[in-house]
Amino acid sequence: MTRIGAAVIGAGVVGLAVARRFARLGLETVIVDGEADFGTWTSARNSEVIHAGIYYPFGSLKAELCVRGKKLLYDYCYARDLPCRQCGKLIFAATPGQGVALDAILAAAEGAGVTDLRRLDAQEVRSLEPLLGCHEALLSPSTGIIDSHAYMQSLLGEAEDCGAQFARQSRVTGLSRRRDGWGVHIDGEAEPAAIASLVVNAAGLTAHLLARQTQGLASGHVPQVRYARGVYFTYSGRAPFSHLVYPVPVPGGLGTHLTLDMAGSARFGPDVEWIDEIDYSVDPARHVGFLAAARLIWPELEPERLVPGYAGIRPKLSGPGEPAADFMVSGPQDHGLPGLVNLFGIESPGLTASLALADLVAEKLGLGWEEDIDASR
Repeated sequence: MTRIGAAVIGAGVVGLAVARRFARLGLETVIVDGEADFGTWTSARNSEVIHAGIYYPFGSLKAELCVRGKKLLYDYCYARDLPCRQCGKLIFAATPGQGVALDAILAAAEGAGVTDLRRLDAQEVRSLEPLLGCHEALLSPSTGIIDSHAYMQSLLGEAEDCGAQFARQSRVTGLSRRRDGWGVHIDGEAEPAAIASLVVNAAGLTAHLLARQTQGLASGHVPQVRYARGVYFTYSGRAPFSHLVYPVPVPGGLGTHLTLDMAGSARFGPDVEWIDEIDYSVDPARHVGFLAAARLIWPELEPERLVPGYAGIRPKLSGPGEPAADFMVSGPQDHGLPGLVNLFGIESPGLTASLALADLVAEKLGLGWEEDIDASR
């Protein structure tokens, strides 16, 4: 039977960052995913935004890892000439009454260690974005955008350069405890395909389902996960904006916002819809609601150019009307099982925090933190 140093389950951006981290430490690492390619779920269906860390409660993992991860991610991309741009973001109050929401955002950001936000009046906003009408706004200069596919390709390439292997179309359906590690079971097979000394469950939307099939893991260490689908509509044609533009947040998300890709194309979204099953469908009938939300940002946009784009799904640890939950990174110190880390609720800002999350996973397993993120090896 094959014995390996580490199995990373899930080839999304966090799983790839963890695998790269392990491989650089010299661990014989296998990335296992049920799909034919990497990053086909949550990691490929988001806004590709490098977040500044301004929305998350002081002391939370989201706040800590987003702020740390943002720096790591920019350094990583700049050192490798990967496509990214620190374009900045405007969070706008459409009416005077929404100024209170900006107050709360500013206070939370400063508490989380984000000290570069600037408050702008309507005239200052128009000097940056002439077509954005609002009462006032916050400017986040360290927010940016990234080509998430290029980033994931780089993570996988560096992991493979250090000896990691990518086991595609191999769905992990269970983990069994062994005297010398963890049995990794593929596609319901009774016998494990490999024995791994370390296992990281980074399966994203299905991490909780795999955790339920992990021998010895008490049910109290497996959270309830809810799915929140967010739909995006894209705009065919170049948008006259150079910054990302966000309204004040709404329950369950950050509101329908305008983001840009590396080519300058615009997309609006995501909205928030609570669903029970993984379903990426986009209903064209949602155009009416998206048009109304988009016109709050860009009143002059041409309606026929706003077309259905794609949908993403967030694995959330809190439901409608509940306080937003933190990331859950559960290691041996938490659940009592050696060599196992489970990651639950890794939604936004998971892309931004990916390298910092990889460090935290390594720390949970006693492997320490990485200091040379700028190096290609």
